[in-house]
Amino acid sequence: MSAAEAAVGGSELFENGWFMEKNSQWPGQANSLKVKEILLQKRTKYQDLIVFESTDWGKVLVLDGVIQLTEKDEMSYQEMMAHLPMFSHKEPKQVLIIGGGDGGVLREVCKHSCVEQITMCEIDGGVVEASKTYFPSVSCAFDNPKVNLIIDDGVGFAEKSAENSFDVVIVDSSDPVGPAEKLFSKEFYTCVHRILRPGGVICSQGECLWIHADLIEEMIREHGAPFASAEYASMQMPTYPSGQIGAFLARKADEPSTTQAPSCRVPRRSVPADLPLRYYSEDMHAAAFALPAFLAARLQGAGAKKRPTLSWTAADA
Repeated sequence: MSAAEAAVGGSELFENGWFMEKNSQWPGQANSLKVKEILLQKRTKYQDLIVFESTDWGKVLVLDGVIQLTEKDEMSYQEMMAHLPMFSHKEPKQVLIIGGGDGGVLREVCKHSCVEQITMCEIDGGVVEASKTYFPSVSCAFDNPKVNLIIDDGVGFAEKSAENSFDVVIVDSSDPVGPAEKLFSKEFYTCVHRILRPGGVICSQGECLWIHADLIEEMIREHGAPFASAEYASMQMPTYPSGQIGAFLARKADEPSTTQAPSCRVPRRSVPADLPLRYYSEDMHAAAFALPAFLAARLQGAGAKKRPTLSWTAADA
C-alpha cells in the first residue's frame, strides 16, 4: 500500500488512494480522482469539507462528498457563471452573488470595470476560509474594495433586500440538498425578480442535462415564470457528474424604451480583448445555448407560455 493509500484508507470517500464521488443524486455512476495528499478534512457549521491534492487535477475542494472545484478545470464553471450574465447586461453596476464561497465567481465579476459594488452573501464562512488558505488563485478577490462579503443565509438576505436593487444576481450554489435546498424554490426566484432592476439578469447553477432534465424543465417553467426570458446554458466540467453542468439564466423585463430581445443568448457588450480569460468568449457565450435536441424540445414546451413584457412602473424607476 502506498503512502497516499494509507493516508486516506480510513474514510468511506476514499478507496485505495482514490477519492470516490458516489451520490444518490446521480445513481449508477461515480467520479474518481487519484489522491496525492489530504490537506484538510473538517466539519463546518453546515457541511463536511475536504481539500485534497490530486495527482493530475491540482487541489480539489469537496463539500458533503461532492466535488466543487479542481484547480485544473475551475475556470470553466467560474467564468461562464459570471460572464454569461454580466455580458448579457448592458452596464451592470450593482451585483449580488449568493453562495460561491470559494471566491471564483467573485474573481470573475471583479474583472468588469463598470461594476460599482459587489455584495456577496455566503452561508458558510468555513468555505471562504478554506479557499483563502488552499486556493489563493481562486479566492484572490475577497479583498477588492468593491466587495462587501456577508456571512449569512442568502435566501434571507434576498428577502430583506429592497426592490430594484441589483443589475445582476448570481446564485453559485451546490446541489439542491442541505444548505442550498431553498435556493431552488419557486418562492426564491419570485423574490429575486423583485430585487432585480428592469433588464436585470439572474444566473444560477442549473444542474446536469443528462441527469436532471426534470429539474431543468421545472426551472424554466416555474422559476422562470415571472421573467421576460428564461433559458438554460451548458458548459463542460470534466470533474462534475457526466462532465457537464448548466446555468439557468433569466431576465426581468426591460424598460419600455429598450428594443433588444430579452434573451441572454447574445452578449450586450463586447468582450475586451485584454480581459484575462481561459474559457469564456463571445463564441462560447452563444454556443452554450445550443442544446441537445431532446432537451431543447422539452424546454421549448416548458417556456411556451407568454412571458411578461413590462414588469415595472414609473414609480419604480
